[in-house]
Amino acid sequence: MNDSSWGAPQQTGYWGPPDQRPVQGAAPAGPAYDAPQAQQTRPMPIVPEGPASGGDQDDDRGAAPWSGPPFRDDTPHVPPHPAAQQNPEPMPDAPQPAPTPQKKSAGRDLGAAIGVGVGLGVVIVASLFFVKAAFVGVITVAVVVGLWELTSRLQERKGIKAPLVPLAVGGAAMVVAGYVRGPEGAWVAMALTALAVLVWRMTEPPEGYLKDVTAGVFAAFYVPFLATFVAMMLTADDGPWRVLTFLVLTVVSDTGAYAVGWRFGTHKLAPRISPGKTREGLIGAVTFAMVAGALCVQFLIDDGTWWQGLVIGFAVAATATLGDLGESMIKRDLGIKDMGTLLPGHGGIMDRLDSLLPTAPVVWLLLVLFVGSG
Repeated sequence: MNDSSWGAPQQTGYWGPPDQRPVQGAAPAGPAYDAPQAQQTRPMPIVPEGPASGGDQDDDRGAAPWSGPPFRDDTPHVPPHPAAQQNPEPMPDAPQPAPTPQKKSAGRDLGAAIGVGVGLGVVIVASLFFVKAAFVGVITVAVVVGLWELTSRLQERKGIKAPLVPLAVGGAAMVVAGYVRGPEGAWVAMALTALAVLVWRMTEPPEGYLKDVTAGVFAAFYVPFLATFVAMMLTADDGPWRVLTFLVLTVVSDTGAYAVGWRFGTHKLAPRISPGKTREGLIGAVTFAMVAGALCVQFLIDDGTWWQGLVIGFAVAATATLGDLGESMIKRDLGIKDMGTLLPGHGGIMDRLDSLLPTAPVVWLLLVLFVGSG
């Protein structure tokens, strides 16, 4: 018989004449004959294909089996059926793992934040009650570092070159003038600082002069001038207790907003400015601050009463929230998360002053109205 009468290899793995191919489902043929009169060789028994790679599940059902070699002395390569090369699919009744529930995240290293906060509190309280001048020095250092952070981010992100030298010198002078001379001294120092910014910037090319000096005057008002009211609180007879009340109420307001908002917050307060703040958090801030205000003013401030503390606590919660939103607006415009990295778990100095700065003049004014400036 001519070779042309033999059929081509099929996907079933059999070699032989078309008229002698085994019927599907028949028992496998026995071994090939070795007799000389044999005109053809029967196919070898079918060897079932092994499991598909990647797992031990029976996921390759329906794939064509792979046969052994057609002759004893010949081992041609027969590729597997294309269906066997497909990725195995899971069994219809295979159990699917349950999705892992997502836990709320605080967003910061809480341990580092608490440690840094406690350390700052110790420094502030020690300087506040032992040597008033030392606390004025703490305010001055915070102001200078805050100005450095703000002007650095403005230059990096917006190309605005607010002159740091006149701002730092003028800011330090502003805090000292407010402590020594009161509001009049603070306003005079503010005006002189703004003038120094205008003159200092004249030593450089005129391109960008307007935006640079505008940012410089804004920085002088935003950081050192508002911080001057803390120094002015200190001049009263019960000055350390006034400053402590101001600090405690601001911290309690932030803590109440954080705790209540993180646990119960669902309604966004200002999603375009600060997506993390909620209305429930604002309620927590007001509640915590009013309770703390009633206690602090009643027991720490000379001639103070609890209802005055409720008013001051409410005002602190409002101004602290607005101050936080205000700096969030600045950071969103600059495209940054934090103003700096000096305080682990907190960010920069400005990230801690954001609530304190706008709250200081409000607390100073309410205390003067309620119990006087002495």
